[in-house]
Amino acid sequence: MSLDLSQLNSAQKEAVTHGNGPLLIVAGAGTGKTSVITKRLAYLIDSGLAKTDEILALTFTDKAAGELEERIDSLLPYGYLDLWVHTFHSFAERILKQHGLDIGLPGDFKLLTQTEVWLLVRENLSKFDLDYYRPLGNPSKFIHALLKHFSRCKDEMISPTDYLDYADNLILDSDVVLSGKDSAAGSEKKRLQEIAGAYHTYNQLLLDNNSLDFGDLIFYTLQLFKKRPQLLDAYRKKFKYILVDEFQDTNLAQYELIKLLAEPANNLTVVGDDDQSIYKFRGASISNILHFKKDFPQADLITLVNNYRSAQKILDYAYNLIVKNNPDRLEEKLKINKKLVAQKDEVGIVEIISTKTGESEAKKVAEKILKIKLEAEEKGENVSWNDFAILARSNSAADLFLVALDRCGIPFQFLASSGLFRQDLVLDIVAYLKLLDNYHENPAVFRILNSSFLNIEAKDIIKINHQAKKKTWSIFETLKNARSLGVAEEGIKKIDSFLSLVEKHTQFAKTANVTMVIYAFLNESGYLKNLVAQSSAGDLTAAKQIIYLKQFYNLVESFEGGHAEKLVKHFLDYFNYVMESGDEGALSQELMAGPEAVKIMTAHSAKGLEFKYVFLVNLVEMRFPSVNRADPIELPEKLVKEILPEGDSHLQEERRLFYVGLTRAKKGLFLTWAENYGLSGRERKPSRFLQELGVIEIRKEKEAEIIPDTEKKSAYSSSLKEYAPTHFSFTQLKTFSTCPFQYRFAHILQIPVKGNASFSFGKTMHLTLQKFYNAMIERNSVSQGNLFETPAPKNKGSLKIPGEQELLDWYEKAWIDDWYLDKHQKEEYFAKGKNILRKFYETTEWKVPKLLEVGFHIKFGEYKLRGQIDRIDPLPDGTVEIIDYKTGEPPKNEQLDLEAKEQLLIYQIATAQFLREKPSILSFYYLNNNSKISFIGKGDDLVKIESKIVKEIEEIKNSQFSAKPSPFNCAHCDYKSICQHADLRA
Repeated sequence: MSLDLSQLNSAQKEAVTHGNGPLLIVAGAGTGKTSVITKRLAYLIDSGLAKTDEILALTFTDKAAGELEERIDSLLPYGYLDLWVHTFHSFAERILKQHGLDIGLPGDFKLLTQTEVWLLVRENLSKFDLDYYRPLGNPSKFIHALLKHFSRCKDEMISPTDYLDYADNLILDSDVVLSGKDSAAGSEKKRLQEIAGAYHTYNQLLLDNNSLDFGDLIFYTLQLFKKRPQLLDAYRKKFKYILVDEFQDTNLAQYELIKLLAEPANNLTVVGDDDQSIYKFRGASISNILHFKKDFPQADLITLVNNYRSAQKILDYAYNLIVKNNPDRLEEKLKINKKLVAQKDEVGIVEIISTKTGESEAKKVAEKILKIKLEAEEKGENVSWNDFAILARSNSAADLFLVALDRCGIPFQFLASSGLFRQDLVLDIVAYLKLLDNYHENPAVFRILNSSFLNIEAKDIIKINHQAKKKTWSIFETLKNARSLGVAEEGIKKIDSFLSLVEKHTQFAKTANVTMVIYAFLNESGYLKNLVAQSSAGDLTAAKQIIYLKQFYNLVESFEGGHAEKLVKHFLDYFNYVMESGDEGALSQELMAGPEAVKIMTAHSAKGLEFKYVFLVNLVEMRFPSVNRADPIELPEKLVKEILPEGDSHLQEERRLFYVGLTRAKKGLFLTWAENYGLSGRERKPSRFLQELGVIEIRKEKEAEIIPDTEKKSAYSSSLKEYAPTHFSFTQLKTFSTCPFQYRFAHILQIPVKGNASFSFGKTMHLTLQKFYNAMIERNSVSQGNLFETPAPKNKGSLKIPGEQELLDWYEKAWIDDWYLDKHQKEEYFAKGKNILRKFYETTEWKVPKLLEVGFHIKFGEYKLRGQIDRIDPLPDGTVEIIDYKTGEPPKNEQLDLEAKEQLLIYQIATAQFLREKPSILSFYYLNNNSKISFIGKGDDLVKIESKIVKEIEEIKNSQFSAKPSPFNCAHCDYKSICQHADLRA
């Protein structure tokens, strides 16, 4: 390939083509930093300096990692194998999953979310020796504060031992405290010792439960590399180049990790902007980027200042603001020029709008958006609702703007990061589960009665409620007597059907996992079918609820994966604890997954985005900048390793956040505030940042006149956009070929499906063999040392083979307990798996695999296909065999047509292209009868497959996803119960 760098400016090109040694790229807002880092990675590959798996690219967020990988995809014409593009945490998790045993960590550790960690501590509070931080009236009050403190310790690389030593030495060094002469000082020392002990207990609790938190990932990876120098040396040799995006957002432990890995060559490129460091609350340390040149004095420095986003007027105002952070900025410290230069000819708009009240501020913003849109349309300019964004300091500030936009008929999308548990669908599901657990849960029954899937008339619900209160009955008991209350016949039918469903599911819930109960409720009640029909008819609310269903279902599956007890009552106990922790349910928002709409979000969420018109709102003191809220439990100053700035660090962070908000705007920037927000009645002062911008006079706009409802534009006429995936897989192609409508359910709407015994069993067998062969590879490679003793291996010649009992132990640990019809079927499958593995162990001709679970991205034409190869074995002649496990039965005549061979032919192409290995055997390994069907793709077959794949993907890209019903396809479809096209003739 020949990489095209013609579109780069001179500074960008210099950064992309930098040779060896450390490099700091200071990339201002809108200067094309993502393009630079992706093209640098592509340049290293294109110039032959490194292979795709010899470059480590690290980012701060999943979103950034995804964007980076997406862009690299477009630059590498043939695809790639095993590209190491990760967030810091996912990189560390990958390392620890493979090598954690070398420092005594469980190899199958579970990574806990913030809420799961809270729950673990809440359930084990009695193990913590707490006094100061465990008030009797509210024993869980300080859990969040303690966890945040422990997380900060890990960011600062402070181990429990370090903390305990610090606390103990303070006690020992203070004669005054020991003599009891200073009770206040004594209490403080005791408090610190309590924290230190709690930190130790917390870490031990995690390990006892085979769990790690996010802070542990970096912390233990550092320990691993420091304690196992051979392993560190192997990864240093593997990664010839390291690239770090959003460097200003890294914490001290993350920086220590990349410094450790980069030695001794130090081919380290970091890209960042100190003026956009806004994640101090997550542990980010701005001192990393401020001191990079001190740590690497020989590093080259390139500054990107050509801005391709904003008008110069907007950039000038932003610069006026951010220089107030001097001298704690790179521009001042390194004596460089960071003033951004617009590459657009537009003058730009900057307006300050002030009103009397918060309501009128919101109205004025809505009116302004509508005015800009209408004027643009009159001029024939292309301005979409997507071109507008309202940015606030916090989610709570959005409410008034949601009301104002709605009243104006302006479509909007509120991009909150939480609130899943407040969604109607989730509330309905939880209410139904509560009803199954306890018929007398009146609020739950009332919610179900009012839900759209039952659709009982309001007058009938009133009669039922009235009778329940009158007789002091539960609502559920009253439903059984609905006929005597004069409820309409149609309502009686619905109630009888509902009562029958509840009775059936109550029995089912006594033995079935909660996901199975939820699936049964959604399908048998008609809830999901109704929701899908509404979505297909263009109902945006219904379409969004389907998106939320997938997210909630994932949460319930996660619960099942981490708990031995998986019944409805166990999930409800867990869910109650989740709510007690303050978790509102994380929301995964997709900017593009919707109609054109004004985006409303926090300034933090807007990082990395851009809009033609930006409204920064609620710009008053105490809101933006916000009040400095110190950590509830401060880290002792002597333990802090971060070098803090000279100025007010909180105000500087708020100023950087404001700067980020300003620099999201391309053409128009509107800064709004109100004198009164109605909370206390007192007049609010405009934000000091408005003065720092250099605006001398703040003009007041006339109070907004909201457009009456009768004049609303029909802004919601467009239906929810459904985007086909940008990456494809063999499974996707097969699904689309069967039925495009099924493809829509599975891969676009991603509606959860009922599992089955075959799937659970197949996944168990795959995981077991993966564990077995991973152990074989490790035991036959250079030992890195292990703190766990391994059983004596079974030796076959010079090979070290794990024992048969180990294989069966891994099987039991990997066993997936879900979706079996009953206990008998589960026991049958379990015994069958053991027999298969015993026979496999007795008859297999042992060889150490070359590779396991090999992920790849390959391009067919301009389209990307993803896949994962189960196993690649070396052969004596230097070629390789590609193996794919199957738990089904082999074809009766053991003959495969081209379609049946397609999966392995794709793997053959990928292996030849990216591994530079020559496959000579492709094998489906049928575990049931321990047999193989092998073949190899010839030239014509491979050409046909490539042509077929391109054709199928093009059909997907252009498809309207029409149904292809047939009795056979529909009978085996996971979505037959909710599909209006299903052909279920016998």
